[in-house]
Amino acid sequence: MRTAIIGAGLAGMAAAHDLARAGHNVTIFEATPVAGGLASGFRDERWAWPLERFYHHIFTTDTAIIKLAEEIGFADKLFFRGQQTAQWWRGRGYDLNGPLQVLRFPALPPLDRVRFGAVAFYLKYMTSNWQRLEQTTAATWTSRWAGRKVYQALWRPLLEGKFGPHADEVNMAWLWARLKARSFKLGYFTGGFQALCDTLLATIRRQGVVVRLSTPASAARQHRGGWEVIAPGMPAEQFDTLLVTGAPSLLAKLAPQLPDSYLGQLSKLRSMGAVVMTLALTRPLTNGLYWVNMPKDQFPYLALVEHTNFIEPEHYGGDRLIYLGDYLPPDHDYFKLSHEELLGRFLPSLKLVNPAFEHTWVRASWLHRERYAQPIVPIGHSKNIPPLQTPLPGLYWASMSQVYPWDRGTNFAVELGRRAAQEMVQTART
Repeated sequence: MRTAIIGAGLAGMAAAHDLARAGHNVTIFEATPVAGGLASGFRDERWAWPLERFYHHIFTTDTAIIKLAEEIGFADKLFFRGQQTAQWWRGRGYDLNGPLQVLRFPALPPLDRVRFGAVAFYLKYMTSNWQRLEQTTAATWTSRWAGRKVYQALWRPLLEGKFGPHADEVNMAWLWARLKARSFKLGYFTGGFQALCDTLLATIRRQGVVVRLSTPASAARQHRGGWEVIAPGMPAEQFDTLLVTGAPSLLAKLAPQLPDSYLGQLSKLRSMGAVVMTLALTRPLTNGLYWVNMPKDQFPYLALVEHTNFIEPEHYGGDRLIYLGDYLPPDHDYFKLSHEELLGRFLPSLKLVNPAFEHTWVRASWLHRERYAQPIVPIGHSKNIPPLQTPLPGLYWASMSQVYPWDRGTNFAVELGRRAAQEMVQTART
């Protein structure tokens, strides 16, 4: 079978890895000059390691990506560490990375701290019935069982930060999945996630996979029982099967010949975008905190991540690296403002984090934006998700919209890509 894959992110490359092992002749079309998709990194001339455009780590429970790292000989580059994840409250960040830290959180009365801990324990260890949980909103469920004060202090800021105006729509299965799949220790790779992606890229190329970087596919047409992929400046290529990885809008653009009912289903899959400003500072900003959830009524972003409180600054020429990130509707002003305009909005808030902060601390800054970054998951969302195989023979689609109930991330991108490959191989055999 000749198979084309659109997208050299982790899902696309994981699928290519398994398809090649099954004997398929695979070609990947990737629009950007590097592999990795949302996990890809960028470089500064002072750094030994590249840095992710959008902050990344994995958990000890992320078995799919750990297994893939083992298969490609990269497991020895993976390490796990403890860190401080905090909630900002009344001018400082409070570490919440464990039961004892939660019990000391002064934003809640003692009884509410216990209720929060009990509910979190129940969700993480005592239930796996996410199908029932998706029949109610996270706002309703947490307010009822953890209490209104816990909801307002901890859950509401998370939901508003992630989903903005859609916070009240998000179902409880999404929140369950975040707690269920996460660990207190976080994992990272020597050389960053780009090193993992580059190793996977080299592996699949050795398997015979053709990877065309800087080659965006512009259209896909049914052709003699298969699929023809068109890319600007290249002759059309024919394949037996086609896997598209990416946003619903990408699939609709590439294959508008899909049935109207299916295209209508794609159009109903809503998502939030991501805007991340990365700063290289000359000195540390926080007092050892890695990740701080920021209240949106006080700060112009959702998360402040001091990457070099997790990974040593020596790998980045001594820079102290700060992410300022937010999830926003795709039509938000942050997707239109210039780099300098966003800096003007973000930098003054750092005085609230560290009163000693001065603009002269900023050596360099980078801005990365992605309009498809966080699927919105309303009540009963499982019925909204299309299968991997589309109504058109030989055409498959795998995207972060289909990892539900799990939250999007590198581990589930790998799992999804391998699931798509397995389905394609099984179909080819029948």
